[in-house]
Amino acid sequence: MIHPYTNIDADAKIGKDVTIEAFTTIKGDVEIDDGCWIGPNVSIMEGARIGKNCQIHPGAVISGMPQDLKYKGEKTYTYIGDNTIVRECVTINRGTSDRWKTEIGNNCLLMAYVHIAHDCNVGEACILANSVQVAGHVTIEGHARLGGTTAVHQFVKIGSHCMIGGGSLVRKDVPPFITAAREPLIYSGINSVGLQRSGFSPEKISQIQEVYRQYFLKGNNKAQALKLIEETIPESEERDHILGFIRSSERGVIKGYH
Repeated sequence: MIHPYTNIDADAKIGKDVTIEAFTTIKGDVEIDDGCWIGPNVSIMEGARIGKNCQIHPGAVISGMPQDLKYKGEKTYTYIGDNTIVRECVTINRGTSDRWKTEIGNNCLLMAYVHIAHDCNVGEACILANSVQVAGHVTIEGHARLGGTTAVHQFVKIGSHCMIGGGSLVRKDVPPFITAAREPLIYSGINSVGLQRSGFSPEKISQIQEVYRQYFLKGNNKAQALKLIEETIPESEERDHILGFIRSSERGVIKGYH
């Protein structure tokens, strides 16, 4: 299962039924769980922790040193969850002393040439299409979808079940459950198709739509909109998630229609 033309440090911990193809390098402080497939010409660097049944395709570099001049060689990590697919030439940098780790959740798909910088946190079941570029300290909540060549500014937060159009420049936080597109990036409606596919009921989808109608489309400022939402829309997990996301945003959220 391990090709003879590999360079695997004796201290690396390799699970059961792992296949490692030719010309791959695996450093010492690395753990790869059961059932993984590691393609040819892959580099897995210090601090990598790879879950079960992952695929890592040719040319990927996992847990490379952060591209951050403040990094002084401190011991940090990269965590990749179970069943995640990392396609060709993806680069994932390990953390710095800010968060000490970069994390990719279970069941994610990172398509070719994606870059995930240091100290990022990508939730479960996210899909990042070809050449998505994610700067440092970014948080992407679960089930988000980022279209190809999207670029995400450092410290941005992207909410769960979002859909961001290809080629977007994400400079502000993107609240959960919506689609976002155009330049500059704006709210383009709720991600109704994605929510249906994820099992959200029609009632929940309608409530999410009403929350964002109040927030983006009624002409109120942030404080007025949030107050109106709390007064007129019944409590729910989705409503409270949206309100908490907007209130905790440090960069500010994207705008609605002009």
